[in-house]
Amino acid sequence: MSFTIGLIREGKTPPDKRVPLTPNKCAEAQASFADLRIVVQSSPVRSYSDQEYRDLGLEVRDDISDCDVLMGVKEVPPSQLIPNKTYLFFSHTVKKQPANRDLLREVLKKNITLIDYELLTNAQGERIVAFGRYAGIVGAYNGLLTYGRKHGLFSLKPAHECLDMDDMQEEFFKVKKLPPIKMAITGSGRVAQGALEVLDRMGIRRVSVYDYLYLTFKEPVYTQLRSSDYNRRRDGRVWDTADFHANPQEYESTFGLFLPVTDLLIACAYWHPAAPRLFEEADTQRPGFRINTVADVTCDVDGSVPTTKRASTIADPAFDYNPQTGELEAAYVRPENITVMAVDNLPCELPRNASRDFGRQLIDNVLPHLAGHDDDGVIARATIAKNGALTPRYQYLADYVAETVVP
Repeated sequence: MSFTIGLIREGKTPPDKRVPLTPNKCAEAQASFADLRIVVQSSPVRSYSDQEYRDLGLEVRDDISDCDVLMGVKEVPPSQLIPNKTYLFFSHTVKKQPANRDLLREVLKKNITLIDYELLTNAQGERIVAFGRYAGIVGAYNGLLTYGRKHGLFSLKPAHECLDMDDMQEEFFKVKKLPPIKMAITGSGRVAQGALEVLDRMGIRRVSVYDYLYLTFKEPVYTQLRSSDYNRRRDGRVWDTADFHANPQEYESTFGLFLPVTDLLIACAYWHPAAPRLFEEADTQRPGFRINTVADVTCDVDGSVPTTKRASTIADPAFDYNPQTGELEAAYVRPENITVMAVDNLPCELPRNASRDFGRQLIDNVLPHLAGHDDDGVIARATIAKNGALTPRYQYLADYVAETVVP
């Protein structure tokens, strides 16, 4: 049975240049799945042009309403949703985000089936598609860019002005002007791995947590911190990762150990609202507080990093936090301020690379279930709404989409 995927034009403002499937990945998908056909909706904003798709024999047109599945990246504006269709995109609705309540309402009203990339998991509950690696790559790069600019050391070309990762790497040599600072990366997932990749390619030396805390170096160094390195149970019980994830409220932060020795913090760890924050605003006023630059890749506003009081943008990526007043100021104005980079859509800065990475994951991990039989329930688990109704797994969103929201 033939099956058609339509790659939709991104409609959110500002426009996102990423694509779920690049031209090469579309051609590979069609070759790999005999009954699959991919149609591309024309777009002036994609990082891959319409012509690049046409050059590989793909049909590009404005109307894709006849396709079986419509696939995008960011939230589709409610007015652009086509009734009675199946959509795949990041909906940002499962945490009852207020900004997208009308989007989910329109999905239900228009009898739409909505599959969310963020919810696609394997049998172990691990996500199988994500842009996390490139969030880490761009986040670490932006962190060094911010540090260099704050201290007048070097001026890196913004990631979004680079054609791709190879172009960005041409900037890495400038980082050799770094003094012997210490950098801490929190996290161990895809995002952190992307950040580690950048620092390693820059030639920055990695050291153990112990050496980072207690030794002095004549060169810039970094360490990677896992949850057990900066959290402990309040009752003194031995560390248990599964318990930390299940009962984050039972833990307290020990990140205070790192405050006197860290110059640049690159925050890449997933944070649960019940978990302890890395530090508190009051800590920034203490004499031993050394962090002067933060790259908050996770970008949890008022989350694990208390100086992240708002998200920043690709066009204006940094702001200053004044420890004396607790207020935000323009970036780089006062040396004693903490400069924060908290862009919330970092993969958009390297859209071609991020899209290639994402497309690989889709072909390997999702299309076999989408274009074939979903015996493992991969698609079912990620389906928020089916034919205009919330699925059993997501019934908890009923009050979210009700006319009167239950407090």
